[in-house]
Amino acid sequence: MGLNYLLHRHQVALMMADAAASVEARLCHRQLARGYARRIETMTQVARGNATPLVPLA
Repeated sequence: MGLNYLLHRHQVALMMADAAASVEARLCHRQLARGYARRIETMTQVARGNATPLVPLA
C-alpha cells in the first residue's frame, strides 16, 4: 500500500469514528485509525530520520 492510500484511510477512519452511531462502531473505527497510524509511522520512519512529525497521527 502506498503512503497516500494509508493517509487517506487514516483520515476516513477518524471521520467515521466521529460520525459513528454507537460506541462499538466508534471504537472499531478508532482502532482502524491507530492501525493505519502505525503503518504510516513505519513507512515514514526511515525518511524522517531523527526529525519528529509535525502532527501526531494517533
